[in-house]
Amino acid sequence: MAKICFLGAGSTVFARSVLGDCLHVDSLRDADIRLLDIDPDRLHVSDVMLKNINRTIGAEAQVTSYLAEDAREALRDVDYVVNAIQVGGYEPSTVIDFEIPKKYGLRQTIADTLGIGGIFRALRTIPVMIDYCRIIEEVAPEALLLSYTNPMGMLTGALLKATDVSLVGLCHSVQGAAPHLCRELDLPADDLEWRIAGINHQGWLLEIKRHGEDLYPEIKRRAFLPEYNHKDAVRFELMKWFGYYVTESSEHTAEYVPWFIKAKAPELIERFHIPLDEYPRRCVRQIERWGAMKEELLADKPLEHARGHEYASYILNAVETGQPFTFGGNVLNTGLIPNLPEGCCVEVMCVADRSGITPTYAGPLPEQCAALTRTNVNVQTMTIEAALTLKKEHIYQAALLDPHTAGELTIDEIVAMCDELIDAHGDYMPAYS
Repeated sequence: MAKICFLGAGSTVFARSVLGDCLHVDSLRDADIRLLDIDPDRLHVSDVMLKNINRTIGAEAQVTSYLAEDAREALRDVDYVVNAIQVGGYEPSTVIDFEIPKKYGLRQTIADTLGIGGIFRALRTIPVMIDYCRIIEEVAPEALLLSYTNPMGMLTGALLKATDVSLVGLCHSVQGAAPHLCRELDLPADDLEWRIAGINHQGWLLEIKRHGEDLYPEIKRRAFLPEYNHKDAVRFELMKWFGYYVTESSEHTAEYVPWFIKAKAPELIERFHIPLDEYPRRCVRQIERWGAMKEELLADKPLEHARGHEYASYILNAVETGQPFTFGGNVLNTGLIPNLPEGCCVEVMCVADRSGITPTYAGPLPEQCAALTRTNVNVQTMTIEAALTLKKEHIYQAALLDPHTAGELTIDEIVAMCDELIDAHGDYMPAYS
């Protein structure tokens, strides 16, 4: 019987996706599942929801809920931990991450991976997850941690450097990039072969073939036709100048580089269809839907769930059965991509089996892609340094190195903005010297 603890189980929709998938897998359907969250109300909803699915589909899992103060018991002797926590939530933290930079003229779209929002989300999250990892080291030292929480590169990199927990960071962007690109350009998406490597949210689609034929010439031809070039405008523009498509959406990508969100060139927002403040809007919509969803789930009517494409259940099944599963995972760079810094967090293809997770060698990126990626790695590196040393100067350095922030603000403005953000986040961050 596999023992699985889900951190942040109050993320009901995501818990349903990941754990509902597990209940469909023969090797996991009788699992001992522990749900852990800081919010008793949301935890209760997830508990009712998962027990309902378990009953409806005829699985035999044991589901138990724990509040955060009982984390040691929830994690004791588990085989697997799934992480989906969000420290600070929409209010106050996400609002702060958007509104304070906006005062300085710095606009964002998603702000969960890089940029000022990504930096401060990492600084809030890394200490909390290190505390959980210390518990895992003590009560479940053999456990495998699957971390879905953003900022993926910063959090995964910090935990791999600071703890002895076995872990891999997981994101949807790798598995969906090639089919999405084909759909955007009205190209068939069957029998695709592709190769991706880079960092999270900036993996590069290095090869894409269909029936063994290279699709890139036709992709590049179509991408700049009038009927297509508005669909994925930021990524298509990067592909034009750097030669390759990136894994994450245009709204994300726009804030990882200095060329698209610019106060002095507001026409770029319309030209490249950039949705400023997109993540807060999504949060508000989710909050508005939560009431109806909660009521429906607590009604406890039979609840079906079809297995989806999240990596977690496939990885856990591979470790349980020895049947290999290949996926895009976030791990430390141990020569896997030679022209990115050693020890940074990279996203490469990995294999899961009875031995755990084994990253595969990706080889060097095209030099222009590696050069652009290093500008993002620099920010991740200094943010991790700030979180692990608690030195405020490293927060400033991370922000000063951020491509979008540096392209908009002066040094004095960036430092002042960081100070204001540190004060506003208060107890959600440790004390920095």
